[in-house]
Amino acid sequence: MGILSQIRDPRDLKKLSLQELEKLAAELRQEIVRTVAQNGGHLASSLGAVELVLALHTVFESPRDKIVWDVGHQAYAHKLITGRREDFGTLRQFGGVSGFPKPTESPHDVFIAGHSSTSISAALGLAIARDLAGEDHHVVAVIGDGALTGGLAFEGLSQAGHLGKNLLVVLNDNEMSIAPNVGAVSLILRRLQELRMNPNLHRLSRELEERFRRLPGLGNFTAQAMEKLKDALKYLVIPGMFFEELGLSYFGPVDGHQIPAMQRAFREAVAHGGPVVVHVVTKKGYGYGPAERDPERFHSVGPFDWTTGSLPAKTERTFTEVFGQALVELGEEDERLVAITAAMREGTGLSAFAHRFPDRFFDVGIAEAHAVTLAAGLAAGGLRPVVAVYSTFLQRAYDQILHDVCLQNLPVIFVLDRAGVVGEDGPTHHGLYDLAYLRHIPGMTVMAPKDERELRRMLRTALAAGVPVAIRYPKAAARDLPLEKHPEVLPWGRSELLRDGSEVALFALGPMALLAEAAADRLATQGISCAVVNVRFVKPLDEQLLLALARRTGRVVTIEEAALAGGFGSAVLELLAAHGLGGVQWRALGFPDRFIEQGPREMLLERYGLSVQGICAAVESLGLTRMAGAVVI
Repeated sequence: MGILSQIRDPRDLKKLSLQELEKLAAELRQEIVRTVAQNGGHLASSLGAVELVLALHTVFESPRDKIVWDVGHQAYAHKLITGRREDFGTLRQFGGVSGFPKPTESPHDVFIAGHSSTSISAALGLAIARDLAGEDHHVVAVIGDGALTGGLAFEGLSQAGHLGKNLLVVLNDNEMSIAPNVGAVSLILRRLQELRMNPNLHRLSRELEERFRRLPGLGNFTAQAMEKLKDALKYLVIPGMFFEELGLSYFGPVDGHQIPAMQRAFREAVAHGGPVVVHVVTKKGYGYGPAERDPERFHSVGPFDWTTGSLPAKTERTFTEVFGQALVELGEEDERLVAITAAMREGTGLSAFAHRFPDRFFDVGIAEAHAVTLAAGLAAGGLRPVVAVYSTFLQRAYDQILHDVCLQNLPVIFVLDRAGVVGEDGPTHHGLYDLAYLRHIPGMTVMAPKDERELRRMLRTALAAGVPVAIRYPKAAARDLPLEKHPEVLPWGRSELLRDGSEVALFALGPMALLAEAAADRLATQGISCAVVNVRFVKPLDEQLLLALARRTGRVVTIEEAALAGGFGSAVLELLAAHGLGGVQWRALGFPDRFIEQGPREMLLERYGLSVQGICAAVESLGLTRMAGAVVI
């Protein structure tokens, strides 16, 4: 029987020797690798943080002490030792353990974390609440170095330094976020690490101090001069004393795979008091060879062979890949085209563009708001920027879209990958809300392609339009259609009538149009005549076509892989009401006004009626039934 099987609560860790903790670390890694190999998940980050988790939970008393994780990619070991070991095999499955910290799942998960750079602000809020309540416990924020590229992290650090509250910030520095880190912050951390761990620097400091003390008549003045010289040397070799200048004390770097070293650092930091940063250096993928060698590839993976580290070969073309290829082709034609991503080069399909046009590619790190305003500046300078981002992460830049792009009518193209449900990553990552937060912004055009051929046409259409445009598509396989060498520009604001019909109109968005066609085929066998529209443009709507079909059929079903509140269906109902068609019968298929659970994408679509069967049921609920071979209304 292993040690892990005996751990039901973090208090059990305090009974273990160092040798036992190190053995437990190996068992935790084995359990994480085996589970992620079966279910998929965020592997490399969690492997790198195993000793960090054990050091934190042996020093602090969770859940009395509050440990706030940033993002949660590094928290699998935390879940395993906080009462979820027996259920860990359900990780990221429907009804199973969440892939991210989830307060409703465990009291040890203090704050939900699916988006980056939030832990310091949240932990500071918890520290303020603690002090106002007169309580006495520790608050710890664990943040990755990649998350420090997010402005929110700096806002939290600035306020923490100003208030001076007792707060421990653990900087887990593995030199990567998802892709290798970019920007000045990353360079500062590298120099901090190199210089703080340089024995020559420490030896020089000791020698200077000894020589000063040998001077005759050493007094306060000389001692103060010595301290100023030491500070001057530090400022000379360590850029800006980054954290100290913000008002936080700094400890480290500390080897993040040495449990005793981290335990000492955490205890010293707590004894020091006030806001303190402990800089911990870890290796992403640590302890599992394939993830160590290729941490970017093993950041987030689907099921794989854990014994060899072999990932299954891709057999289906995705919307992401088609977008990446199309953008390179457009870049060859138009030198004004530039591409921007927020630490998601591979995930958004921009690797090929970055390789082909390195001077026209910009990875801003985990800083979506900056990405959008940077794009606005590029557009104002005469370029044509494309911002490729997951739908869920563009939520973080709403004001920049409205104020910096649309208010000035700048030609920025937003390409929203993972729009709709994304499966096992769950509610923090579902891209269900982009239609609602984009379509009401004046000047914004919103499109959704039914397949990869239409995606290529929409990119060319957006580039030609010279106005703010958003194109959304799901995390899904494409149809593997032959691709045109020179895609046509689509008629602006026009939908596509896929088939005509007389009794009900199916208005479908994106790949839902393919489901609508299949549903219409099935309904036709029952004698029900359906018109099917591939909407293409959520804004502007093709009012002429949609109104004509609504008037003729008197029945409308809208179908969208998005939240119903404020989405495409709402836009159609607003259109009908504005033209006095309140008597048209309608059904709206999409996602209800609640956060949607994790689970396989196809299962979630089926569960919420976004399937052939669900569409047929919606049509039949409008009063169309088959009786004795005839359609009766």
